[in-house]
Amino acid sequence: MGKNRKQFIKEFKLESECSRMKFIALIIFGLSLVGCATDVANRYYAGEQYPPKNKEDVLILDSKPTKPFVIIADFQSRGETPSDLQAKAAKIGADAVIVSQVGGYYSLEEEWASKDRYQAQFHDHILGTAIKFIEEN
Repeated sequence: MGKNRKQFIKEFKLESECSRMKFIALIIFGLSLVGCATDVANRYYAGEQYPPKNKEDVLILDSKPTKPFVIIADFQSRGETPSDLQAKAAKIGADAVIVSQVGGYYSLEEEWASKDRYQAQFHDHILGTAIKFIEEN
């Protein structure tokens, strides 16, 4: 009887240790997926679908234009450039994308930097509003 009990305790400890290792592996795997996730939000407002355009045909603006327009989508992303938002806007047929950065510094070479201007690190947010100009009759 004593041998069976010792055997049972030994097997129980082994199973517990194996379960613990599986649990730890699952947690590490889950955290690695979270670390790879991008912070992206896209909201589409247009009921109408527009044909895609060439990226070069989509204007990049830093403020609202004076011409009348409708908003067809909003983009929010981390670590992307105005050129990336221009490409997204082109895919949905926008005429222009109004770009604004949130936090941090931004260089003309389209590279993000942290609050330390000398440390090149992608981390800040960029916002873009895809618009379609309204043709006046």
